[in-house]
Amino acid sequence: MSMHAHVGDQLIVESPTTGATKRDGEIVGLHHDDGTPPYDVRWSDSDQITLVFPGPDAHIHPTGHEPERQREETGHRGSTAAHRGARSLSEAVVMALVEDATAAPSMHNAQPWRFEYSRRGRVFRLRADLRGALPHTDPELRALHIGCGAALMNLRVAVAHEGWEAATRLLPDPVDPMLLASVTLTRPLGDEAGPAALYPAVRTRHTSRFPFAETEIPASVRSALVDAAHREHVSLSFVSGWHLQYVVDLALEAEARNLTDAGAAADLARFTRAADDTRPATEGVPEYAFGPRRRIGKAPVRDFAGGKSIPGRPTADFETFPHLVLLSTSRDRPVDWLRTGQAVERVLLRATLAGLSASFVTQALEWHDLRWPLRDPTSAMAHVQMVLRLGYGPRGRQTPRRPVDDVLDIEP
Repeated sequence: MSMHAHVGDQLIVESPTTGATKRDGEIVGLHHDDGTPPYDVRWSDSDQITLVFPGPDAHIHPTGHEPERQREETGHRGSTAAHRGARSLSEAVVMALVEDATAAPSMHNAQPWRFEYSRRGRVFRLRADLRGALPHTDPELRALHIGCGAALMNLRVAVAHEGWEAATRLLPDPVDPMLLASVTLTRPLGDEAGPAALYPAVRTRHTSRFPFAETEIPASVRSALVDAAHREHVSLSFVSGWHLQYVVDLALEAEARNLTDAGAAADLARFTRAADDTRPATEGVPEYAFGPRRRIGKAPVRDFAGGKSIPGRPTADFETFPHLVLLSTSRDRPVDWLRTGQAVERVLLRATLAGLSASFVTQALEWHDLRWPLRDPTSAMAHVQMVLRLGYGPRGRQTPRRPVDDVLDIEP
């Protein structure tokens, strides 16, 4: 007889000679919709999650499966004990969780993600959506992975806020490279808050292309941001001294190249929206979010106008000594890009809660010969994945997002 299980069931492995339990664990993930093996199992003796192909000495102990708990049609949620006990999520809550995930930033606001939710397995799957690819600016899809990683971080935060503990796997299927991650809801969250404490910043974080004050960032805040990146296995360092001027110069060089590069201009034109643009306002950077043109200052803010004059667009004085941070990894693989995306968003959420605003300084990362010199000369981390500009100033305006039903499929 074939074995069938649900998420939350117990897998019990017995001794073939005595019948005593040798090991037991909770099934936290399914790989087949019919509940057949293999399973992701969290072992009670180690709390580690492993992929298990049960043998003849194993059997399933069902834990019972409550009917789906109904929610308000608005999908409003809160981390209460009542809903933590729910065995599955309503469609409204699933949609609200994905809406939180898609509040993440992505290069040119291209939104290169798509989500699937399996009710039976209680698992979210994150896929790359090539509608959000930038063929000239991001030919290796590195920025695409980083954007999807940021959305994954938001999903993890929202799931924890909803009251669930979750198991996240990056690149879970080697033969399906567009399947970037899975998030399996394993059990109600305990007393620990996990990343749920970051939730208030999910909808208030917006990229700001405005000037920031010439104000120092306190050491305690800097340490918190370093720790936020470290939690996602990414190194964060503040740029200072001669290296700061060098990074600024590289960004300005890249910006100048982009203004005369046909491919970069094509990507920019596709994902920017003039005030009189008749295309649907569901993606890209609208004119109201361009920010002012720089009159003086060294803050390397991208000009989304592509060097064109926009009537009524103001000019402003930017920082002389901008606060720039590098996020780096020791290797340069798709999994490192996904980790970087999660680290970037965790840092941005933490920065938002600390009253900081931020913008992206990706220009030099888009040119192979300029990316390598960005690295911190005092660090062993060789691959810079992201440059952020931080400071105290306007939060920035919200940019459009695709409707949830355009980026989410819900399976039985």
